Amino acid sequence: MHIRESGGGLVQPGGSLRLSCTAYGFTFNDYGITWYRQAPGKELELVASTTASGTRTDYEDSVKGRFAISRDNAGNTVTLQMNSMNPDDTAVYSCEAAQVGGPVYWGQGTQVIVSS
Repeated sequence: MHIRESGGGLVQPGGSLRLSCTAYGFTFNDYGITWYRQAPGKELELVASTTASGTRTDYEDSVKGRFAISRDNAGNTVTLQMNSMNPDDTAVYSCEAAQVGGPVYWGQGTQVIVSS
């Protein structure tokens, strides 16, 4: 059982990327999902999160209005749509799946570079 991120890459400032977090060997339905990022030399930062039901989402202030988290429980996938990107968004992005009182899964991360 594990989760894996995909969709990272190089994008120009102002561009968009769509990251995916997919579960293998278990279902996402009962898990809250959080996207984190860590830039070189900086601490781990929470970017966006969604509850298991998907009824609540939260965002770090610098990404509000630019990033959107959504979940497709049938597809066992949570996506992070990133728009109007800037160099400060450059980081390794990782997702975490957590169940209240249950296990926590982490992916290995996907690199995002915003540069011209």
